[in-house]
Amino acid sequence: MSHLVRFADGTGTVRVGLLGDELRPLAVTSMSDLLRRPVAEIRELAEAAGEPVSTVGTRLLPPLDGRTEVWAAGVTYRRSEEARREESADEDVYARVYRAQRPELFFKSPAWRVVTDDEPIAVRTDSANNVPEPELGLVLTGAGEVAGYVVVDDVSSRSIEGENPLYLPQAKIYTGSCAVSARVRPAWEVPDPLSLGIRMRILRDGHEVFDGEASTAQLNRTPAELVEYLWRDNDFPDGAVLSTGTPVVPGLDQGLRAGDVVEIEIDEVGSLRSPVVLGADEVRRVLAAR
Repeated sequence: MSHLVRFADGTGTVRVGLLGDELRPLAVTSMSDLLRRPVAEIRELAEAAGEPVSTVGTRLLPPLDGRTEVWAAGVTYRRSEEARREESADEDVYARVYRAQRPELFFKSPAWRVVTDDEPIAVRTDSANNVPEPELGLVLTGAGEVAGYVVVDDVSSRSIEGENPLYLPQAKIYTGSCAVSARVRPAWEVPDPLSLGIRMRILRDGHEVFDGEASTAQLNRTPAELVEYLWRDNDFPDGAVLSTGTPVVPGLDQGLRAGDVVEIEIDEVGSLRSPVVLGADEVRRVLAAR
């Protein structure tokens, strides 16, 4: 299994590489430089990766930079539709969007605010119920081609969105609400993205307090359909990550607490591990230290 990665080498220089048994640099200046190219060229660059470099002192970074944005789809699985109706004072709106032709799509994060493996995610200080949402992310080129797949945690405030669906931006978009795995599995190495198992567990004081699993086979919309709607009258010159929605949602009594650890795995793609903090201060310190 190989992955495209963005990394800081032992000198602190940020580079893009192909990580398998060894780490080999690609002849590009940034991840956004890579995503400006067609997938066929990205594959050629990966297959022509340079000589292995030392991993001593190397640190994997979020696989996004430049003007790349993270967007997300909502209510794309039956479990998500059920969970939204459980929490909402206006439950019918979620049933309608689940059945509608047009999907729910919303902005999630700019590249600079994304956290990655072993970096903290945050629960809002003004929200009583916050949950992780494990999702398959599509890494898209500027032309909307799927270049690869990542694990995304679309951290959300159930209590804020549940109070009023119009509060969704506040429930979804804040510092520490978007975690993306550092490793991007190339699209050409995943035969069927609609047959992948998704698993998530929440650990508290070393004990498992939630464990859930599902499959992307339960996705109510095709990735191509979601991408087509995202690209309508929109431009992503440095590409985008589109998170495709969650099939695993903890119950209303299983929200996150500071000190928890969230672990997510997606078959053939990778994993994502995130400690949980209260509020954005610790996340800001991590972002500032890059």
